Amino acid sequence: MKKRSFGLLLALTLLLRLPVLAGEGMWIPILLGANEAEMQSMGMKMSAEDIYSVNNSSLKDAIVKFGGGCTGEIISSEGLLLTNHHCGFGQIRNHSSVENDLLKNGFWAMNRSEELTNPGLTVTFIVKIEDVTARILDGMADDITEQQREAIITQRSEEVIAEMTEGTHYEAEVKPFYYGNEFYVIVKEIFKDVRLVGAPPSSIGKFGGETDNWVWPRHNADFSLFRVYTGPDGMPAEYAPENIPLKPRHFLPISMEGIQENDFTMVFGFPARTQEYLPSYAVDQIVNLEHPTRIKLRELRLDVFNREMRASDEIRIRYASKESGVSNGYKKWKGAIRGLKRDQALLKKENLEAEFITRVAGNPEWQAKYGSLLGDFEKAYGEIRDLEKQLIYFQEAGYSLETVPFTARAARVANAWTDDMSDEDKAAAIEELRKQGKRFFSTYYDVIDREVTEVLLRTYAEDIPEEQWPEVLSFIKSDMGGDFNAYATYLFENSAFVDSNRYYAMLDNFTPELVTNDPAYALMGSMYNKYFQLQPAYSTMDDQISKKQRLYMEALREVFPEKTFFPDANFTLRVAYGRAEGMTARDGVTYRFYTTLDGVMEKYKPGDYEFDLPQKLIDLHEARDYGPYAQDGELRVAFIASNHTSGGNSGSPVINGSGELVGLNFDRNWEGTMSDINYDVNQCRNISVDARYILFIIDKFAGATHLVEEMKLVQ
Repeated sequence: MKKRSFGLLLALTLLLRLPVLAGEGMWIPILLGANEAEMQSMGMKMSAEDIYSVNNSSLKDAIVKFGGGCTGEIISSEGLLLTNHHCGFGQIRNHSSVENDLLKNGFWAMNRSEELTNPGLTVTFIVKIEDVTARILDGMADDITEQQREAIITQRSEEVIAEMTEGTHYEAEVKPFYYGNEFYVIVKEIFKDVRLVGAPPSSIGKFGGETDNWVWPRHNADFSLFRVYTGPDGMPAEYAPENIPLKPRHFLPISMEGIQENDFTMVFGFPARTQEYLPSYAVDQIVNLEHPTRIKLRELRLDVFNREMRASDEIRIRYASKESGVSNGYKKWKGAIRGLKRDQALLKKENLEAEFITRVAGNPEWQAKYGSLLGDFEKAYGEIRDLEKQLIYFQEAGYSLETVPFTARAARVANAWTDDMSDEDKAAAIEELRKQGKRFFSTYYDVIDREVTEVLLRTYAEDIPEEQWPEVLSFIKSDMGGDFNAYATYLFENSAFVDSNRYYAMLDNFTPELVTNDPAYALMGSMYNKYFQLQPAYSTMDDQISKKQRLYMEALREVFPEKTFFPDANFTLRVAYGRAEGMTARDGVTYRFYTTLDGVMEKYKPGDYEFDLPQKLIDLHEARDYGPYAQDGELRVAFIASNHTSGGNSGSPVINGSGELVGLNFDRNWEGTMSDINYDVNQCRNISVDARYILFIIDKFAGATHLVEEMKLVQ
């Protein structure tokens, strides 16, 4: 292990004896009593019971998981729901066409009958959360395998879930916390009739595009509006014309006062994933292998996406969601690397580990239990490194080829097809393939996929040793002289999976051989074969690392009793709190905590792909026609605060000390994306739309005043 100076270790020890910094942490709401005093000292006027209660209406009853990856909140007694524009992006895109481009023009339902249905979209309320650690782990032996442990946990979890949901329409899940050292059951109520109510045009909702993504200052109104409906009896129900708007247990009032610098702020939502307690060896692998490799491969895809999307409105609409998903991770990882290096996160981990070794060595019981942990980590991450790189190439340069997962669906049908199948089963299988084809080709452009296929396979062959290639790369070398352009031409001129006419013609006269003899099947098969070759060894090593990580988490909490450890995010309901405050981005560059509409106009570029604006917004600004939504003559657009957020917090409400909505969380600053691994209160900021700018866009810009009228505005 690396040795550190006595002075550095002493400084570290003193630092560790301080309480967790305000702004750091994603706290389980049922345990907020431990944070209540600190939160109130920062300006919160509520109690922990006001935030989370099972028996009484509380803030948690207004917070929902929106779809599968975002947060939303109820903001009226009629089930009106607020979330991000980028969270509702898929639904907005699904309702868009070249003739009726809701992405470009926006959408506002002027009455309930105009609200648009979204099959498959759900919102999830949390009914209650309970600690069931004792029931899940009681009597669990230390020497069993990870597979045996998981089997026991699964069985006991199913028993808990059955008990918690018996006689109700609720659903439940048991989730691990602290890497499986604790378990909580989460009881949920899921609503399935969620309708699109409003969305600004992308020139407002996505103003700044990818140039501004993950950065501050920010000037976009990243919001959209939906409405939750229930059956006539108030219970969750599938869409039906007779359904009625949800009557929520609680909805968030909206503050017209806004916030001042250093005001208390709280984010309530569903952060997806953080890894705050990784050892230094894991952070080294992330910074120097995982993130750089993914960045490189995604940049190649984005170059193709952006060129073709900017040349055609039709392709822009088709690929809007795909491009957004690819670019979001790409830019986030670039910022995370920058932030981790700037904050010397790896050195911090190494210093912590040096102090850990010192403390463990002074306690014989700890030494016996934890003494080999860091050495085990070093060995395990060294062994898994090469496999990790190969799997990243499968994910980012193999499975990411659109043809590959699409062909895999037909392959499953072909491989299960037998002569003794009934005609009904055959017809049903073909009909399902037709439906999949309709979905696939509605957002597919073969020109993009062809070029992406060529460039990614060429890069795969250049960066991975030949002995580790999937078979398709060897085929290109031996049969096509290493000509990737020739291979792409061959694939796209002959495959049924890249052309809708050939695809449906194949289904009209379906035989399994039409699938298995298709060149896309060979591409897909070679990629999956490589994955299945890698997976057993990778899973074994990953299980070993997971077991060590669980023990390390236990060790950290025991060895550093003076430090508060919040559990990593795992897409469960959490509370984060901090202050509205600016930041010093780098030497000589300091940002205030809010932006205004004046800044929007400074960025405005007529006709630009990312910085164009609707004329009406320009006119409102020139007339200073801000209605009641201005503050000191300015219309504030966005603000930053030191709340610890992550993916999944998109759409989370930013709440003031009185429980009122002041903003809508939608992003982090670029360097602050490192907060998934290393939170620094001086560098990490969450970015939010000011609630009053949202109201201004709805009211003054869109003229949807009826929506504002159903909200509760607190003067």
